Amino acid sequence: MSLLVVDRLNKRFGGVSAAKDVSFSLAAGELLAVIGPNGAGKSTTFGMVGGQLAPDSGTVALAGEAITGLPPREIWRKGVGRTFQVAQTFVSMTVAENVQMALVSRNGRTRNLVADTRALHREEALALLDGVGMRADADRPVSELAYGDVKRVELAIALAAEPKLLLMDEPTAGMAPKERAGLMGLAARLARERGIGVLFTEHDMDAVFAHADRILVLVRGEVIAAGTPEEVRGDERVKRVYLGETGVKAALRARREAVAP
Repeated sequence: MSLLVVDRLNKRFGGVSAAKDVSFSLAAGELLAVIGPNGAGKSTTFGMVGGQLAPDSGTVALAGEAITGLPPREIWRKGVGRTFQVAQTFVSMTVAENVQMALVSRNGRTRNLVADTRALHREEALALLDGVGMRADADRPVSELAYGDVKRVELAIALAAEPKLLLMDEPTAGMAPKERAGLMGLAARLARERGIGVLFTEHDMDAVFAHADRILVLVRGEVIAAGTPEEVRGDERVKRVYLGETGVKAALRARREAVAP
């Protein structure tokens, strides 16, 4: 059974169709990239899956349970984590405290705290930070970190909720090329090790074609192609309306580098 099933989602804003019969599925441990030009409907689709937007019609199911139109907080509690294009962290707190706050929230202790939050779930937070390569920085303020490291902390925060599904909105935005490759490689490894489905949007075609198992291409709110990186790379319509010859060459290079020993 698929982890996530999206069936014929539709969303209009005035006279503009931002999503038209968008359908796809995602398995546990799989990475599915949603790509397309600006205005393609990527953010709208993401918003409907994550609960920020209610679809006009269509359904979203997580592990066989309907989550269509539920508020983001409820969807989070059902096992959907998220990272954002601009990292969402508490910059005045330490790296470990950021993750501990997520663990406190997961365990339902956001109200009437009687203990110092800094003492709660410390070891679990350190283990999560170890998994993203940030344990050595646990007691540093987030404000002191390079942006690529902040993104790793945000990933640890998302994993604190033990998600079944992870939504990553432009995960490599603002990062240097080496940082992009490192973050996406880390996300792919953790997803497969933990059986987490990852749905992500991304403009960096190197990151997409190197790490996605499958790719969904949107143009003007409609799915024009879906399949493996090789299938999408060879799709003539995708070449014509989005990738172009330069993008195809970049996709080939990224895939070769990803599978090289």
